[in-house]
Order: sequence, then C-alpha cells, then structure tokens
Amino acid sequence: MDSSSRWRAEPRTLLRLLAGLWLFGTGDALIVDAALGNAPWTVLAQGVSLHTPLSIGVATQLIGVAVLLGWLPLRERPGLGTLANVVVIGLAIDAMRPLIPDAGGLAARGAMLLAGTALVGVGSGFYLSAALGPGPRDGLMTGIHRRTGAPIALVRGAIELSALASGWLLGGTVGAGTVAFALLIGPAVQLGMRVAGARARTAEGAPRA
Repeated sequence: MDSSSRWRAEPRTLLRLLAGLWLFGTGDALIVDAALGNAPWTVLAQGVSLHTPLSIGVATQLIGVAVLLGWLPLRERPGLGTLANVVVIGLAIDAMRPLIPDAGGLAARGAMLLAGTALVGVGSGFYLSAALGPGPRDGLMTGIHRRTGAPIALVRGAIELSALASGWLLGGTVGAGTVAFALLIGPAVQLGMRVAGARARTAEGAPRA
C-alpha cells in the first residue's frame, strides 16, 4: 500500500476506524471492571496508573506514544489509524468505565469479561479493515520482525510477555481473565474481520445518492 493512502479516508472508512477503536476501548473497560485479569497491555497501563496520577486511559495513550517512539529506529510508517489508535482507545476506556454498572458476582464478572473480549475482537476487525496504518504494537512487531528475521509469533509473544510482566510487577491485575483473553482474542478478531468485511461489501454495493 502507498504510505500516503494511510492518511486519506472516505467518510465511511473513517467512521469504521473510529467505531472500531471505540468498541476496542469499551471492551477493555469491561475487562478492567470485571477484575478477573486484564489484557497484557492493559495490565501495564493499570500498573502505571497505580503509581502515578494518570487514569488507565491516559496511561494507555502515553504507553502508545512510547511504543511509537520505538518505531523510529525500525523506520515503520504510521498512518491516520495509528494516531487514532493511540488517542481513541484511551479516551474510550476512561469515558466508558463510569457508565459500566458494578458486576456483582463471579458469573456476572465472567460475562463482562467475555463481552469485553468480544468487543475488543470486533473493534479490532473494524479498525484493521480500515487499512489506515497499524496500531503501535502491531507496527513494533512487524518492524522487529523485518529487522531481525525472527518469527512473527516469537516477536509478538516476547512483546506481550514483556508488557504483561512489567504491568504485573507494577501491580496490574493478572488472573484467569488474562489467560481467557489470550485464548479467545484470536477467534474474536477473526470474527470482527468477517463482520467488518461483510459490512464493507454491503456498503460498497449500496446505491450512491
């Protein structure tokens, strides 16, 4: 893809991007409030928030900026979606958490965790299908892979485990929910990509005004 095309988007593509990122952040908020264990990068953001005046959402944004700085020696090229990823997910986490009711018992918290994971997956499908540049962590992964030749799975695993371990040391919540997220997020993203692709094909086939 021409890198300049990552900065241009039709309104419906931009809407799909922003909706996907907001769904992603909403899902993250549900997982945090379920308190059964966060996604690795949210473990890190929560850990940072426990030691600073920052909210989890703002910590998520600043971590995203720090990861983008790691792109510099890798010569990765960002796009509109990259910057939106850094800003919107953190905003959504902080905006949606006060609106989420207390989960109560374990069953309700488990349902909240599953719903949050599903939303992260669907949201990922929507923003990835917009093709407006990778998220900060995705770009770091592909950049390291290209520079070192290490397998993608190994690179991504090392990045995720590093974030998880750092967050755990800072006091972020790690638990059964973290394991469930790791197992379920792949199928959830795949489902999100299918839904986003179907909606995009429907929109392209619709008559234009």
